[in-house]
Amino acid sequence: MWATISKAKGFLIKLTRTVNAQLAVALCTITHFMLLHHELQWSVMKMDAELLHSPVVGLSEEEEADMSDWNLPLAFMKKRHLEKIEGSKALAQSWRMKDRMKTVSVALVLCLNVGVDPPDVVKTSPCARLECWIDPLSMSPQKALETIGANLQKQYENWQPRARYKQSLDPTVDEVKKLCTSLRRNAKEERVLFHYNGHGVPRPTVNGEIWVFNKNYTQYIPLSIYDLQTWMGSPSIFVYDCSNAGIIVKSFKQFALQREQELEVAAINPNHPLAQMPLPPSMKNCIQLAACEANELLPMNPDLPADLFTSCLTTPIKIALRWFCMQKSAKLVPGVTLDLIEKIPGRLNDRRTPLGELNWIFTAITDTIAWNVLPRDLFQKLFRQDLLVASLFRNFLLAERIMRSYNCTPVSSPRLPPTYMHAMWQAWDLAVDICLSQLPTIIEEGTAFRHSPFFAEQLTAFQVWLTMGVENRNPPEQLPIVLQVLLSQVHRLRALDLLGRFLDLGPWAVSLALSVGIFPYVLKLLQSSARELRPLLVFIWAKILAVDSSCQADLVKDNGHKYFLSVLADPYMPAEHRTMAVFILAVIVNNYNTGQEACLQGNLIAICLEQLSDPHPLLRQWVAICLGRIWQNFDSARWCGVRDSAHEKLYSLLSDPIPEVRCAAVFALGTFVGNSAERTDHSTTIDHNVAMMLAQLINDGSPVVRKELVVALSHLVVQYESNFCTVALQFMEEEKNYAAPSPANTTEPGNQTPVRESPAIPRLRSVNSYTNIRAATTARNLNKSLQNLNLNEEGGPVTFSPGNLSASSSASSTLGSPDNDEYILSFETIDKMRRVSSYSSLNSLIGVSFNSVYTQIWRVLLHLAADPFPEVSDLAMKVLNSIAYKATMNARPQKILDSGSLTQSAPASPTSKGTLIHQAGTSHGANRSLSHCSGSPPIPGVSSSSLTNEVPKPPTRDAPPTRPPYTPTLGTQAPPHSHQFQRTRKMFDKGPDQMAEDGEEAPGHRNFISVALQTGLCDWSAKYFAQPVMKIPEEHDLESQVRKEREWRFLRNAGVRRQSQRIIQRGITRLDDQIFINRNPGVPSVVKFHPFNPCIAVADKDSICFWDWEKGERLDYFYNGNPRYTRITAMEYLNGHDCSLLLTATDDGALRIWKNFADQRNPEMVTAWQGLSDMLPSTRGLARRVSIYIDRSKQGGAGMVVDWEQETGLLMTSGDVRVIRIWDTEREMKVQDIPTGADSCVTSLSCDPQRSLVVAGLGDGSVRVYDRRMAPNECRVMTYREHGAWVVKAHLQRETDGHIISVSVNGDVRFFDPRMPDSINVLQTVKGLTALDIHPQANLFACGSMNQFIAVYNSNGDVISNIKYYDGFMGQRIGAISCLAFHPYWPHLAVGSNDYYMSIYSAEKRLR
Repeated sequence: MWATISKAKGFLIKLTRTVNAQLAVALCTITHFMLLHHELQWSVMKMDAELLHSPVVGLSEEEEADMSDWNLPLAFMKKRHLEKIEGSKALAQSWRMKDRMKTVSVALVLCLNVGVDPPDVVKTSPCARLECWIDPLSMSPQKALETIGANLQKQYENWQPRARYKQSLDPTVDEVKKLCTSLRRNAKEERVLFHYNGHGVPRPTVNGEIWVFNKNYTQYIPLSIYDLQTWMGSPSIFVYDCSNAGIIVKSFKQFALQREQELEVAAINPNHPLAQMPLPPSMKNCIQLAACEANELLPMNPDLPADLFTSCLTTPIKIALRWFCMQKSAKLVPGVTLDLIEKIPGRLNDRRTPLGELNWIFTAITDTIAWNVLPRDLFQKLFRQDLLVASLFRNFLLAERIMRSYNCTPVSSPRLPPTYMHAMWQAWDLAVDICLSQLPTIIEEGTAFRHSPFFAEQLTAFQVWLTMGVENRNPPEQLPIVLQVLLSQVHRLRALDLLGRFLDLGPWAVSLALSVGIFPYVLKLLQSSARELRPLLVFIWAKILAVDSSCQADLVKDNGHKYFLSVLADPYMPAEHRTMAVFILAVIVNNYNTGQEACLQGNLIAICLEQLSDPHPLLRQWVAICLGRIWQNFDSARWCGVRDSAHEKLYSLLSDPIPEVRCAAVFALGTFVGNSAERTDHSTTIDHNVAMMLAQLINDGSPVVRKELVVALSHLVVQYESNFCTVALQFMEEEKNYAAPSPANTTEPGNQTPVRESPAIPRLRSVNSYTNIRAATTARNLNKSLQNLNLNEEGGPVTFSPGNLSASSSASSTLGSPDNDEYILSFETIDKMRRVSSYSSLNSLIGVSFNSVYTQIWRVLLHLAADPFPEVSDLAMKVLNSIAYKATMNARPQKILDSGSLTQSAPASPTSKGTLIHQAGTSHGANRSLSHCSGSPPIPGVSSSSLTNEVPKPPTRDAPPTRPPYTPTLGTQAPPHSHQFQRTRKMFDKGPDQMAEDGEEAPGHRNFISVALQTGLCDWSAKYFAQPVMKIPEEHDLESQVRKEREWRFLRNAGVRRQSQRIIQRGITRLDDQIFINRNPGVPSVVKFHPFNPCIAVADKDSICFWDWEKGERLDYFYNGNPRYTRITAMEYLNGHDCSLLLTATDDGALRIWKNFADQRNPEMVTAWQGLSDMLPSTRGLARRVSIYIDRSKQGGAGMVVDWEQETGLLMTSGDVRVIRIWDTEREMKVQDIPTGADSCVTSLSCDPQRSLVVAGLGDGSVRVYDRRMAPNECRVMTYREHGAWVVKAHLQRETDGHIISVSVNGDVRFFDPRMPDSINVLQTVKGLTALDIHPQANLFACGSMNQFIAVYNSNGDVISNIKYYDGFMGQRIGAISCLAFHPYWPHLAVGSNDYYMSIYSAEKRLR
């Protein structure tokens, strides 16, 4: 990792030859953080040992030695396990101006009447005289008027040079009307500016009038603002530079309100005169700027211009400098005079000159003040919508500051909060001070101009905010300044660095930056060829697109995609930056045809294919996603991929060690075959090859991969619908003719103990989980209250009538999937198809080539429909039922379809696809008809054709509190295969995919697949780029709560180990003190102590109960989710030392992992997969009972046995199979199959990570030792055949020279040294063992027998305790022992018996 960082740093430091050294180092810093974080994401366990593995400071040496927990890896704690696989909720983006405007016309109305003062103004002497910086008395009145008009126009042109300007000097009412109407006519919907200077006319009247002249200039004529509104229209902006200007603003609002009321009246009354006229525009979009309040006069200070307000709005730098010199503080800058100010060198638009730099700083400061003070929407409207309006309002802030110092308050509409005291004005004063102090030497001596440190200092302030701030804080004031700095080449690198760090804070920061107006700046920077900007721009754009993907269009429009193509193709760029580049390109091509075409022309496919084998996992993942998106519904790209053998190159990623990468590869191959174009023989062959490669992932350990697999195969189903319909019909026909009973209906031998029910048994805890586990139900019924379309005995279709359907149970109509969708194929039907269909009959099905491909894909989907992870099975059920629906509809005679609204559907073909793939998700009730589409007639309101054979376990929170007895209820005309077993989930939980709302018509077959069947993987993966990547993860932050909680747990663990060790060292002479007893809700079949919490898990056939054995309380009871004909045969705690998870194994080979059990939250399934796919059907599902002792070989299989290595993250699994399968939980992949070499089942597993040994006890009495480091045909290193019967337990001691202890059902205990061929010790215990466990620390073993007692022995074979009766139950005898287990540390023994009781026994109290 550090080598990668050093390499990247070395490359960047070379940049110091051309770039400021300090800035290159800043770039190194951000790269360092990015590289570091990426490494953390993918290899947390390789984190700096001092940080991750450091024991808690201040421990004693004894405690420190016991802190090995820090070194243990955690299983199933990645983001894919901890959060729902879905994209982040899109933030409403308001930064993009929908109604961007331009001010295209400007009316300059000057009423000066030079030389004649208005009658209502008494002027001081001397008085302010300058108008537009011209003294009107210095020339003839007419010339002065014209010059002032021309000057005013030039001043406005500095801000908007392209507008159409019209002057109206000392006008009459008619001239103003003519001017305004013509400008509005030309401007159309754009904005018009009306500038009014009323220094030569009386003040505005309270009636809302301003003054102009008559033709002869003998009278002042009033002009109503109401009329002015009518002529000017909307949108408009008005500037009033006259005394009492606030009166005009108030009158304007009153007239606008009056207009609204008149229009309302006219709308009601058609005879109203306004009703016949065209609607005048609303005045709400008009903006007003007035020089002073209604009761104020303009300043008359002779040092100031008479039009001070206009000067502030149009020549802000000039007036700001003059005003600065007039302040007392100006004396601190010696030698600066008003005359000198006039000589400041430079141009306003040249930032390298003093004048230009001051203008730049002024823009940055006023923008910053506005952004910090104004509400966001008002800031957008006034400062980002129109360039001229933005300039006027920035300058208006200066006007407020200057004019308030002369007791004059400028007014605006919309009104702004006061800004004249904002702290940023001090920064402006400092910048002016620094600039002016240089003036004398620059002008007199010609010295060089030293640039202001303003921007560097503001960037430092921004950096301080980023570095020192807390999580919840106000946005940084300097953000608009960072925007301005991007314009400067000198500060650009540092500004981009800081901007990237700011955007990394999260989506809120990105939204904030976009609202400031960053977008056009960073878009323009993509035209830069500077290599040093590449990492920063790629990082910034990844952040922007992760939050707002709509920017894809802007990028393609400006050819921005080429920039990222060049970054991705550059082999010298670090993998992290190429990852961000390919993410950006994946967003550009996502559902955007123009982007797909542009990137295809840019050779994106070839560039991506070259990076598929990159060692960086995130890059491999996003390269695959990008490929999947570019050829999604874009045939040109697909054929380009075919030419480059893209699908074959993607195959290698299907076995990638990272599940997300495998998932991305499945996504890419799924969209590859899911293209909508016409199929040729060549493309069909490719599709079949891809499908068969994908089918190999059927037993992948990661549910996200299997979910993506279902979606990928669903694309194939759409393409070849008619072929799949034919296969489906044949499968359904075979299933109907199959008469053998399923294991669900098989009488279980040995089950002679009557099932006793008690009204006191509490109900199951319902499982509320984002994984949509249906809580508390007996089996995985996916029927969900609907019809079963059945074929009659002759094989022909039966008539579809209500007589063939029975009413569903109330549970069936309310429970099940959240949508209560109707399924044709029940879970049991599908499971039976999966187990009994023969290849021979299917291959004679249809005479098309590759028929076996469709058959095999159908089998894969059948297998996935029985997946232990509900979201996977739900998706597969939707696909299967869509085809079953189409097949049954197409196979029916016309006469059946004539009734009601049913219409005949034409058979589909590979190229003429049908519509809607069964609207499984669109049906929200029994009487809901399906959407009308060709080929998909609506199903009439029907419910299931069968009732459940078994009342479910108490389902949800609304269920009765007792567990009902098993009372079979038979429905009329129930086909043999249609037993329904409800699964429930919370009613408001929408499940893995949300379908169309009620009443919406489904748009079509293909659309259903592409829209409804989605896993959310791509959007979820994109969340990585929206979240902080430079922040230290919480678990590595020494001060975080997560870290503190972990330290506490590890200290607790050390205490448990220490105290239990002390007790064991004293010697245990008895173990019969009953410290806990309680009646379990079900017959205990497996018990497991938590290693450190006072908690024990007790599994019955298909549920798990948690007890606190210290307090004697029940903590939780929930349904495991396994089908009715299966049982839980093993449990393990994963991460028991830290955040515990519970693994359950069932005898159908399924593994499920749970979190949030035994606390106040609802249990959630973290993951589930088929650990063993080929459990032998002869023994599977026949429950092992302990009520009477019979030969094990007649009693059913061992089910599934597991052993867990926390140190390596490996899970050993075996059972009624001929292999020991090893799973790597980090990779969620099968890593090894060790052949057992025996014909009997594996009954017990034990492993030692230090020696890489695996010991297996088998049903034939043999004990076999395997070395997993060796080849499969050589790894069995020892076989012991000394037991004559079923091995109950084989235990490998975890010491360097640890022995193997094995016990058979006959009670003989044998000790083996793995290096020796024969046992080194034999002990004989009681015969007829039903359960046994060995204490890993205390050299004790306990036996439970069919004779209803427990014997505890020490390592010498001496009996230290015999337990036959329960304490405190009137001497009641214990039942037949069904299971027992020692605590890993404490001398505690848990015992479950088939009379439902669960007891814990411990050593004498004096020892404890």
